[in-house]
Amino acid sequence: MKYAIPLELVELEENNYHLAVKSRFDDGSERLWVIDSGASKTVFNIALDNYYDLIPENEEQIIRSAGIGSDQLDMALGFLHSFYLGDLLLPRMKAALIDLSHINTLYYDATKREICGLIGSDFLQENKAIVDYGKLRLTLTVRKRKRQLF
Repeated sequence: MKYAIPLELVELEENNYHLAVKSRFDDGSERLWVIDSGASKTVFNIALDNYYDLIPENEEQIIRSAGIGSDQLDMALGFLHSFYLGDLLLPRMKAALIDLSHINTLYYDATKREICGLIGSDFLQENKAIVDYGKLRLTLTVRKRKRQLF
């Protein structure tokens, strides 16, 4: 099934943009995600612990990852609680959990907003994403998912 989800073009500074999408969680809160096709994994802010269940370390080891900079990041894994992107209800899904406070400090200074995470290429590829900059729309083709038992 196809879903067309509105995107926002967020200007960080003159001629410097991010594509973002709003999500809605069960508690009614809206959170902003950045679309990041260069990120291999979808990541979520570890500080927002009401929105995920941590996977115990004995099941999945804490892993290290590097971004575009040379510094490595400590990353845990968790299952995000279900949430909506537009009209699409996303079931619990695995995401990397990292501290986004440094990014949110910069983001808030530029936009007076914060982000909850980055939607990475794992999610975009799985859902056959098409990003339309002209229409500011993200189209996802979602196949029927198997029910998770977690």
